Amino acid sequence: MLTKPERQAMFLAIDEFLLHKGHQYVTIIIDLETGYIIWIAHGKKKQIVYDFIEHVGENWLTNVKAVACDMNSDFQEAIEEKCKHIKIVFDHFHIIKNFNDKVISEIRKDEQLRLKKIGNESAAKSRFLLTSNRSTLQHKDKLAKKADKIRDGNELFNTLGISFKEGNEERYNKLISENPLLFTIDMIKEKLANAYELNDELIMKECIDEIIDICNSSENDHLKWFSKLLSRDLDGIISHATFKISLAK
Repeated sequence: MLTKPERQAMFLAIDEFLLHKGHQYVTIIIDLETGYIIWIAHGKKKQIVYDFIEHVGENWLTNVKAVACDMNSDFQEAIEEKCKHIKIVFDHFHIIKNFNDKVISEIRKDEQLRLKKIGNESAAKSRFLLTSNRSTLQHKDKLAKKADKIRDGNELFNTLGISFKEGNEERYNKLISENPLLFTIDMIKEKLANAYELNDELIMKECIDEIIDICNSSENDHLKWFSKLLSRDLDGIISHATFKISLAK
């Protein structure tokens, strides 16, 4: 017998993961406040959400306010079809990861090729610099000044200690000052981080709309792709301002 949740959840999270690093997926649904897994099934299709809804019942779902998920359209569609009152909140880590992996990394590769052709191979080389927040770079510079180590040396294994290096923010500033396109993605990155600090959906929408405008005004295909992503999933993105939930747990 499947056991129904003993506790009424107000916030849920739905996510899928690969089973044993293979090609089979498993979907889990958890109570975000407790972390308890309340549903788990093979696959990553909307039928899993339908089965969950049937299991817990409409009365139980009436008190659920929001659900965090990635931009898997099947999950979103199943919730919106069956439980229109539940707000979809797209996981902001997935948004950031998409920006880092599919915009910053791709632009960096393009710039490396372009600069190599004109004989300047020094710029746009560091993925770490471009994908890190400025606060992270500043923190690493502080650790370097304190002579903190990433890893201590080990005599037994004949390994040397690795220390933090200074000048991360300085190299970052030099990198973006020499390249208008890298300056643009730096500006978007900061605006995106600021948007996720907001507590008002209307203000957050204005902030995301501004990012969309910047992307659209560029001639870069990667930025235009990101603008389409933000436009398509705007409602689920700005819901974060109200509910502040994610898939982190």
